[in-house]
Amino acid sequence: MTDDRHRFLSYILKFLDILLVVLSFGATTALIVHTQSSLSLADFLSVRTKVVNFLIFLLALSAYHIFYRICGLYRSRRLSTVRAEIGDLVKASSLSLVCFIVIGYVFDVQMLTPRFIFLLWTISTLALCASRVCLRQILKSLRVRGKNLRYLLILGTNVRAVVFARKIMESPERGYRLLGFVDDDWPGIREFQQSGFKVVCTYQDLPEFLRRNVVDETVVYLPFSTFYRHWSEVADLCTHNGIMLRLNSDMFGLSNARWLAEEFDGSHYIATHTGSGEGWALVAKRALDITLSVLLLLILAPLFLFVAIAVKLTSQGPIFFRQERMGLNKRRFKICKFRTMIPNAEQLMHQLEEQNEVTGPVFKIRNDPRITPIGKLLRRSSIDELPQLFNVLKGEMSLVGPRPLPVRDYEGFSEDWQRRRFSVQPGITCLWQVNGRSGICFDQWMRLDLQYMDEWSFWLDLKILAKTLPAVLRGSGAA
Repeated sequence: MTDDRHRFLSYILKFLDILLVVLSFGATTALIVHTQSSLSLADFLSVRTKVVNFLIFLLALSAYHIFYRICGLYRSRRLSTVRAEIGDLVKASSLSLVCFIVIGYVFDVQMLTPRFIFLLWTISTLALCASRVCLRQILKSLRVRGKNLRYLLILGTNVRAVVFARKIMESPERGYRLLGFVDDDWPGIREFQQSGFKVVCTYQDLPEFLRRNVVDETVVYLPFSTFYRHWSEVADLCTHNGIMLRLNSDMFGLSNARWLAEEFDGSHYIATHTGSGEGWALVAKRALDITLSVLLLLILAPLFLFVAIAVKLTSQGPIFFRQERMGLNKRRFKICKFRTMIPNAEQLMHQLEEQNEVTGPVFKIRNDPRITPIGKLLRRSSIDELPQLFNVLKGEMSLVGPRPLPVRDYEGFSEDWQRRRFSVQPGITCLWQVNGRSGICFDQWMRLDLQYMDEWSFWLDLKILAKTLPAVLRGSGAA
């Protein structure tokens, strides 16, 4: 598809999305009026609409359009899956509705009841998802028939390039026509020839090939360090010929990193990060942290008072235990917990090092002699962790994330891959908490943290939060 065609389809999609939102709003209104109002639908439609209400509605539609664009619903989705597109659409629809609720609250729109909001979200999301699925089916039918194709050229003949080509060939519905490969003679070319693919030209002949053939995209699978000159020449050629250039993130060994294009002072940069999200995803995560933390602190206030009195009456020392922990990108902060050990517990740790029951740099003893009687109960029920809600409110922690480790434990890390866990906000609960807690070895614990980071989504956080309470009630792996 040419750029003009892509822009045309983008305009059609924008118009269709706005139309479906308007129709969903109308359908929701009709349902509410039909079930709750004494007015007939005809009488309701005859009611005059104030200009200010019309302007509010236009403002809400603009919010829908902005969020849909931010979530990437109008860029080319040729290589993405239908599941990924539906996920982005649900995210955009949810954020748009939140903005709609805020607008309704500011302007005191009476009709925005919880029932109306739920129906509007359900109807609009289902309608928009159905429209995208139908569009994909239409495009799939066209592409299988040889329409709406993109002509693709792959640079490099290594194993990764061949794997990518096979995936493209196995998915004709994506609408790619593979022209072939570009490479010079090298020791691995014999193995490549057995794949059944063909080399259409060398790097020296590439400029002439681009001039005389239809090429929409090039994908580069060359080692950056040893083929820098080819990289530079190919990028220059694609820019001059108006051809899209795709890069694989693994060219620097960054297969686990996320890429982000940025512009600064007229220059363009490609940033990589290994965190758990960006943009609106992090805003939603932070909003959840604040909302649930405030609610839990209000609900659990009597329990806090009872535990504080119990800790004070059963042992000497402060009510709360505060310790320096490693946070986001190794920023240090003071974690807050109910005290479960005797006051000088940290000073006595070196005397108990030989009794450590876990591998790696962490220190845990199942029957730790430093734990107070009330501390055993608090640890077993994880009630001692609840004051960390204050750390969440301060922004030092999140509800879900890798557990913050003491400075002593961090100093014992021996592998750099383990330190990637510090590139996200630490949390009160995580995959480690709901998969055995203290019963899991250190390496598996670290891998679960990295798995959480690599698979992160807002829904994964909700799933972990839902599994945390059963895990705590079972007392699985608690120390």
